[in-house]
Amino acid sequence: MPVTIKDPQYWLMQFDLVSQEVDVGRWKTKRWSIANLHLPREEAERIDSQISMPLELYKDERTDYRFNLSSRDPHLFFVFDVQDDESLKPLKVTAAQSCAASFMDGDYVVLSEPMPLPIQAWMEAFIGRHGELLEVRKKKRRGAGRASGN
Repeated sequence: MPVTIKDPQYWLMQFDLVSQEVDVGRWKTKRWSIANLHLPREEAERIDSQISMPLELYKDERTDYRFNLSSRDPHLFFVFDVQDDESLKPLKVTAAQSCAASFMDGDYVVLSEPMPLPIQAWMEAFIGRHGELLEVRKKKRRGAGRASGN
C-alpha cells in the first residue's frame, strides 16, 4: 500500500546512503552515513534516485518522542539490515530512541541524523493532538515489601 504524504501520521523521508572505507586497526571496513536528507511534501517534490521511507508516528511511542524532542539535539534513527554482499537494506526510520536501540543488539546498522525543524514541529503537533502519554505505575498492595511486625 503506497504511503500518502497527506496522512498526518506519516512523513516521507528521502535520502542517499553513502559508504566510505575506513581503517580500523589493521582492517578496512565500511562506514555508512545518510546524505542529502530530503522531506518532500508533494508528489512532485520526490527524487526518484533516492531511497524513500516513511516516518510513521505511533500513539504508544509519545513518551519516546517527548524525550527525543526535549533533548539538546533531537535525532531521527534509520535502521538497516546488513545483506550478504555487505550492502544495506532499509528497514525503518523512527524518532523513538528505544525502538532504534532494540535493533542495535542484532545484526542491524542504526544510523542517526539530526531531526529537521519541520519534523520537530510535526511531532509536537502530533503529541498536542493526541496528548502526552504518561507512564502509569500500578499500586502495590497494602503492606507489600514491608517486614511484618510479628
